[in-house]
This record gives sequence, structure tokens and C-alpha cells, in this order.
Amino acid sequence: MSQSPVVISIPERFDFSTHKWFTESYEQALLKSNQVVLDFSRVTYVDSSALGMMVLLRRKISASGGKGFVRNVTGTAKDILEMANFHTLFEYE
Repeated sequence: MSQSPVVISIPERFDFSTHKWFTESYEQALLKSNQVVLDFSRVTYVDSSALGMMVLLRRKISASGGKGFVRNVTGTAKDILEMANFHTLFEYE
């Protein structure tokens, strides 16, 4: 399996409405690599369902011996991830 990370660009609103898209995106990514980068550069809104989806992704990455990364997270999205201690689940770039 490739060790080059696959980047998933998260949309402006990362919430339950993105569930299907996000699941399909990370499943495709995990077929190519066991390293996934979530690019938060466009994100302005994150809800609890998005956090749950990220936890599920982290479990799948861990099962494959890989790593998960969060890139370009700022503002409220960063505050939410920090309050939820996501720095313990994902490496920040």
C-alpha cells in the first residue's frame, strides 16, 4: 500500500449533510494509502456528526497501521477540534 498521503478537501460546512460524500471519499482514499490528510482550509462550520465521522475514519486508519492528519484548520473549526481533543487522534500540519 502506498505511503503517500491522500488529501481530502473538506467543504465549507462539515456536517451530517456531508456524511455520504465524506465516507465515500475516505473509503476511496484508504484503497490508495493508509495515510489521509483532511484539508480544512475552506471549513467554517463543524458539527458533532462531523466529529463522529472523523472518529470513524481514525479507527479505520488505525486498523490499517496508518496515520491521519488535519491541515489548514483555523477559526471556529480549530476551536471545536481543540475542545474535543482531536490533536490526540490526528496530527496537525
